[in-house]
Amino acid sequence: MTLAGKAAIAGIGATEFSKDSGRSELRLASEAVRGALDDAGLAPSDVDGMVTFTMDANAEIAVARELGVGELSFFSRVHYGGGAAAATVQQAAMAVATGAADVVVAYRAFNERSGQRFGQVSSAAAHQVNSSGVDNSFHYPAGIATPAATVAMAAQRYLYEYGATTEDFGRVAVVDRKHAATNPNAWFHGKPISLDEHQASRWIAEPLRLLDCCQETDGGIALVITSAARAKDLPHTPVRVAAAAQGSGTGQYVMTSYYRDELAALPEMGVVGRQLWEQSGLGHSDVDVAVLYDHFTPYVLLQLEELGFCGRGEAKDFITGDTLELHGKLPLNPHGGQLGEAYLHGMNGIAEGVRQIRGSAANQVTGARNVLVTAGTGVPTSGLVLGAYEW
Repeated sequence: MTLAGKAAIAGIGATEFSKDSGRSELRLASEAVRGALDDAGLAPSDVDGMVTFTMDANAEIAVARELGVGELSFFSRVHYGGGAAAATVQQAAMAVATGAADVVVAYRAFNERSGQRFGQVSSAAAHQVNSSGVDNSFHYPAGIATPAATVAMAAQRYLYEYGATTEDFGRVAVVDRKHAATNPNAWFHGKPISLDEHQASRWIAEPLRLLDCCQETDGGIALVITSAARAKDLPHTPVRVAAAAQGSGTGQYVMTSYYRDELAALPEMGVVGRQLWEQSGLGHSDVDVAVLYDHFTPYVLLQLEELGFCGRGEAKDFITGDTLELHGKLPLNPHGGQLGEAYLHGMNGIAEGVRQIRGSAANQVTGARNVLVTAGTGVPTSGLVLGAYEW
């Protein structure tokens, strides 16, 4: 049994990306879902399944009530923050493929800049009465209490082990911001950066500079997933879920997996990658666009290695020249990624994958047929291969 091709993404919807939405998170979620349904040519009454994140403040039943959705036969929440992004589509695709639901909406909405800011210290994270609270209590007293601080530990080790430099991290930021500059929906539209500007930006948690860290965003994204047969008759070109996977590595923690033999690695993404290649039947040379989760630039390099595009420690050489440009060997984040477009926990990256296959992206990669999308790294994670149907 395989999931490949059984389900399709038929609709995408989004609010504007801002730093102060002026609206409740529930309203943002509702607007995004409504937009996705309109895009798919479906009504709220067609929806019988909903999937979101455990960190989303908008309960499935609340969103359903706001939109006038009737009965739900499937609802699910995926854990581990940004690592859940692609897994929401996996959950929806499994529900559709097994008959648990016919039309499933996956969504994520938050006021992550004007409300609760995930990038700041949250003492509550170490006070949770659960195993995650115990885990966090190990490193919070040492000052490792923000996402940037947790990633900086692994990034520093990566520099030490493989001779990379912070300029190598900066090349990812420069490419993302270049693409965002020509995407009208991106927060940093019209605002590219140079490598010199990256290097001059202030330290956040050494070796991470300000421009290595993704922005904080208010907004919402939603996706409509249904069967390939039903999607074929809807307004837009259906996008095939060619592969979907989750992964957690040995000795896994949430952003603080410091007790493994290798600190400068993301084995959970390796777990995901092996499944994606096997399910899709594709190889690295078949990938036309890579939408890689870029909350912090070093983890883009590590993902390239874990996914097999290059060997351990070789990403710094792999990304030289025009490799990541729109016309390059592996175009990276044509929408600008989370560094340039918006930080919506990776859901905007999935929407970009859909646009690339449809041929409607602001920065369209010519002939894009297969798009690799990854979710949050440093945590248990997920990934997708999106493709075009050959009818």
